[in-house]
Amino acid sequence: MNLIGKILTPEHVLLDLDVASKKRVFEQVGLLVENTRGIARSEIFDCLFAREKLGSTGLGQGVAIPHGRARGLKEAMGVFIRLKTPIPFDAPDGKPVQCLFVLLVPEQATDLHLQVLSELAQLFSSRQMREQMLGVSIRDELYQLLNNWVPNA
Repeated sequence: MNLIGKILTPEHVLLDLDVASKKRVFEQVGLLVENTRGIARSEIFDCLFAREKLGSTGLGQGVAIPHGRARGLKEAMGVFIRLKTPIPFDAPDGKPVQCLFVLLVPEQATDLHLQVLSELAQLFSSRQMREQMLGVSIRDELYQLLNNWVPNA
């Protein structure tokens, strides 16, 4: 199993989310985390928005990895989102984003989150994986695709 599979659950895979901005994405993630982990949606929104103010987490090629340190979170967690329609994300290539992996870590996070970010960058750099993520129509299939992906050693 990869590190992504250790922090992602099927319930945290959202397909065809219909939002028009990164702010709305962060609001939806906040709502999801509040409902599944009991952490205030405002805490999640604020930590993601604060990180985004430092510089876009858009990687290019239609993907982004928003991330932040959340008070009250006990362990790292992820949320994979495929948007119904790509949105502007200030990515380096100027392309809108359709696939996002939101990484949330505890305030006192270890270097695990850096390893997860590295793995996510590897995952999203694969054109084949990006195409597969866009082509899957069932949440559990997308979860399995992400969970079974093998990073380069």
